[in-house]
Amino acid sequence: MIKHTPVMTREVIKFLAPSSSKNFIDATCGFGGHSRLILRKTEPRGKLLAIDQDAVALNEAKKNLKNFSGRVTFIKSNFTDLGLVIRLWKVSRVDGILFDLGVSTYQLKAADRGFSFNMDAELDMRMAPDATRLTAKDIVNQWSRRDLRKILFEFGEEPHASAIAREIVYSRRIKPVLKTNELVSIVKRALPPGFRATRKRHFATATFRALRMAVNSELENLESGLKQAEKILSPGGRLVVISFHSLEDRIVKNFFRTTESLEVLTPKPVMASAKEVQKNPSARSGKLRAATKIKNYSIKNAECNS
Repeated sequence: MIKHTPVMTREVIKFLAPSSSKNFIDATCGFGGHSRLILRKTEPRGKLLAIDQDAVALNEAKKNLKNFSGRVTFIKSNFTDLGLVIRLWKVSRVDGILFDLGVSTYQLKAADRGFSFNMDAELDMRMAPDATRLTAKDIVNQWSRRDLRKILFEFGEEPHASAIAREIVYSRRIKPVLKTNELVSIVKRALPPGFRATRKRHFATATFRALRMAVNSELENLESGLKQAEKILSPGGRLVVISFHSLEDRIVKNFFRTTESLEVLTPKPVMASAKEVQKNPSARSGKLRAATKIKNYSIKNAECNS
């Protein structure tokens, strides 16, 4: 059985506020860590819809949540299909929806996924290999220098995006860039030695993140998923999102602030405690934001427009 430690569990339960016999959606259930906590809090009749686009993760979640089989429904899908998926789930109301974004520890460590710069693998980076055709290898070897620079700068927030894009194009003319270690070498050649030496994280982090986000359309999917979640959520229900970098967090913050039907519960993002980060370093960059759907929004809105 593959092990995975869910992040910010105490904070998730606090802001999602699951209670007896209420219904929730875990839109990125992974191995079911958060789902298990929600199911325990919603005994005896609360239901959970567990969604994940990764078939391996969903199969592990089924094993980990087998004791709750009567109350949990598993759907292999992307949360961009929430509006369609919800039709398969026969419940009268949805009391809360959780999004735990980003790549999982399992995906980073899976040798055949190519997410990590720490192990040699094919440049893949698909979160749902059976549902997505575009790979990181396709982007690196086929996209124009201009488009490469754009995603490195916008998604990776890489200050040396131009130099890296130029080096990628030069290298692929000699031979195709197929493996993760080949890309790491390219990035290393493109970056000034002094810049590499001052990085707190690995110098290829931004490049790999940018490619992963482009392959999986992460920002576009997040915007779509949030809009659908707001429509599905019942009045009084809660929406909780954990993001792991500034671009995701900005989308969530702006969506919460500009959506009239939502009341923000977290004026500032909630971070993992120092104690948790010490035990689980992957929680270090997590930011949790939460909002609740205004109970009488439709009535108030109608009155304002009358």
